[in-house]
Amino acid sequence: MSEFGSISTPSEELTETMVQAYRFALEPTFDQEQSLRSHCGAARFAANWGVRKVLANWDQRAAEATYGVPVEDLTPWIDLSAYSLRRAWNAEKDSIAPWWRENSKEAYASGLAQLAHAFANYAKSKQGTRSGPRMGLPRLKKKHSRQSFTFTTGSYGLDDGCRRVKIPRVGSVRTGESTRKLARRLANGTARVGSMTISRQGRRWWVSFTVHVMRHDRQPAQPNARIGVDVGVKNLAVVSQPVIGVTDTEARVPNPRHYQRVQRQRRRLSRSRARRQGPDRRHGVSPSTRWLKANAKASRLEARVAEIRRDGLHKLTTALAARYGTIVVEDLNVAGMLKNRRLAKHIADAGFSELRRQLAYKTRLHGGTLVVANRFYPSSRTCSSPSCSAVKAKLALSERVFVCDRCGLALDRDLNAARNLAALASTQSCGGTVNMPDGNRVRPGPPGSGTATGRPETAVTGQPCPSNRAGHGAPQHAP
Repeated sequence: MSEFGSISTPSEELTETMVQAYRFALEPTFDQEQSLRSHCGAARFAANWGVRKVLANWDQRAAEATYGVPVEDLTPWIDLSAYSLRRAWNAEKDSIAPWWRENSKEAYASGLAQLAHAFANYAKSKQGTRSGPRMGLPRLKKKHSRQSFTFTTGSYGLDDGCRRVKIPRVGSVRTGESTRKLARRLANGTARVGSMTISRQGRRWWVSFTVHVMRHDRQPAQPNARIGVDVGVKNLAVVSQPVIGVTDTEARVPNPRHYQRVQRQRRRLSRSRARRQGPDRRHGVSPSTRWLKANAKASRLEARVAEIRRDGLHKLTTALAARYGTIVVEDLNVAGMLKNRRLAKHIADAGFSELRRQLAYKTRLHGGTLVVANRFYPSSRTCSSPSCSAVKAKLALSERVFVCDRCGLALDRDLNAARNLAALASTQSCGGTVNMPDGNRVRPGPPGSGTATGRPETAVTGQPCPSNRAGHGAPQHAP
């Protein structure tokens, strides 16, 4: 007996515990949808109450300081933890929201937890300890903001049958697909639901379960096989060898170009929305009803394109992770690539970061290994011939065919790069890190040292590489 309950197959030992998300579309009735909207509004109301209370506390302290009040006599700071905000809300909710009993208490707690997380991100960003773009102060949420709330306690989860979920104060809501896979794990005692989040995207409601799952050690179909994946704009991915059912005969995965297919429809919806009165935060103008309807149509189109892209990426990454024991990808600077105004739309449409993220967790899920090549590893400029390995000094982006001046090899540059990435997994080099999705985060060494993110030494055309063909330096192993 474990914290997950009894195991139905005691002869097979479960050796791995991981957190996994299960997401299902909901099909609520009209009354249930109104109740879900009310819960989202409750979370928004609690979060806005917290923003006003915290900012009023800060303004009060600033005003007292201008009158010369000693620091020790100033109004005490408000604790910004989710627990303290929830305790303050419980003390005032009867006076500021006498209708709070219409919704589950978890909806208000969810809004306050999101607010506490936003204030924590703001503090870390201001201190310089948070990576990514700088975060500002949390602002008041509007009715057309993203709608969601989370349950962490109470009677929630899967309901009787295989197509229903139980939501407190809402009832039993039908799902758009079967929940049998999750129900089977819960019945076997090999999974435990940690939380349930209800969200709305476009016109569709979704339920997401955060589940702690106990799994067997898994192994890919070809544990000793390795494959290199070179992503691009013309082709979504070019792999070092053809994959049946995934690529064509030339080992290419065509780029679906989802956004390009709906460009005319997106322009038409954008013009329709622009002709209506939209929100203006500077002058306090609220959007008109017709603008909200036009914006909902545009949002539904964007959500559909995002779902289609995500579905294609899931199919590709699952096929690769389930088959190959070692997958090698590049550490691309996607944020920097998006600054190119000519290619930004196509790069964002391809979803390079999402493909890398899915490969990172799916290789661990299937028992494989993900090797991330050094950002400065010259995969496109290196000859993939095992007997050559010469590195070109320059290779223009317009040159789509790699021609080696030393051995005469002529090969598509993307396929050449994919083969070099596949060879990277079999060499002892610092050219890649194992199962580290963020790539090399180590302080770079001096120029020419070949360590961490320092640029590796490369051979000029006609001369062999000074170290080895994969990278240059000492190996880096998984922690």
